[in-house]
Amino acid sequence: MASVGELQREARRRLAEAGVETAALDARLIVQHELGISHEALIADPGLPVDQAGCDAIDASLARRLEHEPVSRIIGEREFFGRTFKVTPDVLDPRPDTETLIEHVLEIARLKAAPGEQLRIADIGTGSGAIITTLLAELESACGTAVDVSRAALDVARSNALAIGVVDRLEFVETSWLDGLSGPYDVIVSNPPYIEANTISSLPPEVARFDPVLALDGGVDGLMAYRAIIPQAFERLEPGGYLCLEIGAGQAKIVLDLLAECGFADGGPVPALRQDLAGHDRVVTGQKP
Repeated sequence: MASVGELQREARRRLAEAGVETAALDARLIVQHELGISHEALIADPGLPVDQAGCDAIDASLARRLEHEPVSRIIGEREFFGRTFKVTPDVLDPRPDTETLIEHVLEIARLKAAPGEQLRIADIGTGSGAIITTLLAELESACGTAVDVSRAALDVARSNALAIGVVDRLEFVETSWLDGLSGPYDVIVSNPPYIEANTISSLPPEVARFDPVLALDGGVDGLMAYRAIIPQAFERLEPGGYLCLEIGAGQAKIVLDLLAECGFADGGPVPALRQDLAGHDRVVTGQKP
């Protein structure tokens, strides 16, 4: 009978030999998930024996990872901004890069909200709800609207909001972009689909094969969503309100131009362009005069 430590080492070896860059982390998460044990327990008792059913479960999950399925998809959850979110095939896998958008909106909240004021936030294309749920968890007086065209995605977002304890401050709306919403909002955020349609198949298989196409496909030039969201957001923001958008590589200038063409100012004290930890342009912001 194998021990949990032996199984973890073997899993790490197999993943590393296959070229998985995060082999050690992925092996640990898979072993923890399939055996239902914590990281602390894994460290404290590496000699814990594992029965054949446990070995088979780990082996099955390793086979999925070796076929490029992300660990988050295998275990059904992803950590984002210090919290655990349920993910399913119906939603985009939340990325660490998107935490830049969270930090940016929190900075806006510190500048904009008076003590006790209830900030109103809308999240367009909410998916798992990671963005809006995190913002409401960080901003205890804020309320929000989670919007998605996919009912299945909204079900996931609702489940996450309930688990994290913010569902009572969150409205869920099934619609395209901001259609049918009246607002007004203090902040509108979105991580929209921004991949050029004809390049999706060339993305890493972890993305191309396992993220929903609806959450990736930004049309011919990758900018379809921005052209839809920006004018609608302008109409639904309070004067002085902010629109914050995650962007892809090389899109900063043209999205900033689209904001300006629609009447947005450069954001005042808030940077119009924010980079992520890797130094890539990640978030653009416009303020409604």
